[in-house]
Amino acid sequence: MFPLASTRNALPVVGVGVLAGMLTAAAGGLAFGGDDEAARVAAVVRPATDFSKAEPYELRSAGAATVFKRINSSIFSHPSANMPFDRQSEFLVGDGIFRKLWVSSPASTRSSDGLGPLFNARSCQGCHIKDGRGVVPVGDERGVSLFLRVSIPPQTEEQRAQLKSRRISVVPEPVYGTQLQGASVPGVKAEGRMALTYTPRRVTLGDGTVVELRVPSYAVTHLGYGPLHPDVLLSPRIAPPMIGMGLLEAVPEKDIRAGADPDDHDGNGISGRTNEVWDAAKGAPTLGRFGWKAGQPSVRQQSAGAFAGDIGISTPLFPDPHGDCTAAQSKCRSAPHGGDTKRNIPEAGPDLFERLVFYSRNLGVPARRKPGSPRVLAGKKLFYESGCIACHRPKFVTRRLPDRPEQSFQLIWPYTDLLLHDMGAGLADNRPEGAATGQEWRTPPLWGIGLTNAVNPRATFLHDGRARTLLEAILWHGGEAEAAKETVRQMKAEDREALIAFLMSL
Repeated sequence: MFPLASTRNALPVVGVGVLAGMLTAAAGGLAFGGDDEAARVAAVVRPATDFSKAEPYELRSAGAATVFKRINSSIFSHPSANMPFDRQSEFLVGDGIFRKLWVSSPASTRSSDGLGPLFNARSCQGCHIKDGRGVVPVGDERGVSLFLRVSIPPQTEEQRAQLKSRRISVVPEPVYGTQLQGASVPGVKAEGRMALTYTPRRVTLGDGTVVELRVPSYAVTHLGYGPLHPDVLLSPRIAPPMIGMGLLEAVPEKDIRAGADPDDHDGNGISGRTNEVWDAAKGAPTLGRFGWKAGQPSVRQQSAGAFAGDIGISTPLFPDPHGDCTAAQSKCRSAPHGGDTKRNIPEAGPDLFERLVFYSRNLGVPARRKPGSPRVLAGKKLFYESGCIACHRPKFVTRRLPDRPEQSFQLIWPYTDLLLHDMGAGLADNRPEGAATGQEWRTPPLWGIGLTNAVNPRATFLHDGRARTLLEAILWHGGEAEAAKETVRQMKAEDREALIAFLMSL
């Protein structure tokens, strides 16, 4: 029996196997406040020391919510496996909203109009392809799921005060806002096009193998509203996979904060920090968890921000029907929209928006593949010994959530600490966001990473998709991860292959 907590008051498990039932039953009644329970949780999430076999429940990356389905391009699109039947229809409705193609106003279908006036994509699925990663544009393709964030350094004392209080995370570019939109509705100019070029950089491994990396360079062409601010800050962002977001939201805040060590008091060279961001629902700053720099506090706010910035759709959280249009873009601000401002009804109304949030919280994490394989176990040992788990924390136990049974009391294996880390000059965008510096990034979860190309053969890795392989992604690590990266660079070929095999099993 999984020794986490008493089985009293366990939440029921629906539609999962005996093993998952034991896990959730054992986790029922979990009380994080008690010393005894805290000790049990600490024992459960302690990193492995025995690499001769898989750990108990390691197969189930998302606990009882883990998805066991045929591996194909839809593997990231299934609901939490422990979802009660009466909630599955809500997930299916959310799926439809995620795929919905929005149209410009006015339109005959009021439930789908309001696109833009500026946008990058017409649907959530347009960026998060099959609920997975976006793609880097090739040739003359317009950037859709890879786009540019824009901002400027603070210019006034008021802006500095707003940044310090976390009321804002960045200062918008005065004309172009916070994101470059490459598409627009008729009668409104698009903002511009992202121009991407690569320069090769060769890295020699310890055994003499040469790996060619791609060094990206970004510019903006076809500017629709005049020149950018002379101090503009650009940051490329590619759409990340959607799986497991509700579970990450359910990780206790205190457990994330406990992993932070901003002054590196333990002397291990790892200085994880939290990003403190404005929570629009609470009206106060709180812990950031989502986005490449942990710039959003919740799935709701992440979803509302994507609706506003990527599609130009208003929501109850961000009700401006003109999305990222600024005051300097007069035609954009005066263009028709799909909301009812007199009755305070946004383009994505409360029912529609909450179903999209429910869907986003419940995209299931696939089960591991062959976690007990000798080769995978050898790679896991190398992953641990190389120091990778200092940032890619293997395990958490989620908190008690009576209204969200799918995420409640689960032992999960996301391989992230949800903290910011300095990743060195090679990966720097030099654009601060909230408390995150221009060299800091949130540790991305690794669960499901081995299925990336099964979902989308064109998908690549890192925040801007520059890495075509997992090895390339590792070789881009620097800063706090420099020592771990160098250990991998010096590995024998068979050890590197074992390490990659472990990552591919996640």
